[in-house]
Amino acid sequence: MKKVGFIYDDIFLRHEMPPGHPESPRRLDHIVDTLRNSGFWNQLAHIKPRRAAEKDILLVHTGEYFNKIRTFTGFYDGDTYVSEHSFDAALFAAGAVMEAIDRCKSGEIERAFCAVRPPGHHAEADAAMGFCIFNNIAVGARYAQRTGYGKVFIIDFDVHHGNGTQHIFEEDDTVFYFSTHQYPHYPGTGKDSEKGRGKGEGFTYNIPMPYGSGDKQFYEAYRDILPGLVKNFRPDIILVSAGYDIHIEDPLAGFNVTNEGIRNIVRGILLRRTTTYLPALPYVFALEGGYNLQALGESVLITIKELLEE
Repeated sequence: MKKVGFIYDDIFLRHEMPPGHPESPRRLDHIVDTLRNSGFWNQLAHIKPRRAAEKDILLVHTGEYFNKIRTFTGFYDGDTYVSEHSFDAALFAAGAVMEAIDRCKSGEIERAFCAVRPPGHHAEADAAMGFCIFNNIAVGARYAQRTGYGKVFIIDFDVHHGNGTQHIFEEDDTVFYFSTHQYPHYPGTGKDSEKGRGKGEGFTYNIPMPYGSGDKQFYEAYRDILPGLVKNFRPDIILVSAGYDIHIEDPLAGFNVTNEGIRNIVRGILLRRTTTYLPALPYVFALEGGYNLQALGESVLITIKELLEE
């Protein structure tokens, strides 16, 4: 059994939303309840996140944006709400990924799941967007490189394209960004022709999928295509934007991925039953979307089960 960390804190519940907003604290409550009621809760290493420092956030975000969001409250855009404690929660969300990376680096754990909010992959270097304040996975990627992980592979299976993550790294050949997402759909980026720029050309790989795509299309992406990309890039660590709004029961999109489809995606990410000739890699998953509470809890439990397996 693998040593898996579960990074969580009640600070994430203090990121409060207006009534009816889909990105609610109930999402994390339901995940924690589902895991507690399973047989896997006690098999996890329960870890508290740290609070990311300003210098950590500035690895990927501009100082002007950081200073603006520090004191901002209200709707930053039509989707993204910032409440009194959102800034602090966002710092801990980014810090959770950093803490997971440090624990992997020390050998205390081999894999991690960060149950965080606000999510991160839409956040641009200079703007909040799409429920996201700081780009948790992007901060984690740069932090990982500072701690000695030279090459970082980012996988994003949220139903929405991670525009922020792609844009932050699109000119970088040390960070590979791989995304599957519904297209056309919010935020409108993620065409298969978007492959990176400059020395980063060829290190972005988008698989846009039409409305109604399901288990078969995701099996092909994660079991047939992804392993070869990982093998060729030879990363030192894999970071995952885990968005469960791909589930057939999710209200915010139009994919038809079942629980079995979720399982196959995670198995593909973990390179299970594929030959890549790579050493065992550390994996850090961070929660992004997922807005049907029952489906979200089940999907995270499936992910945890797979992370624990050898």
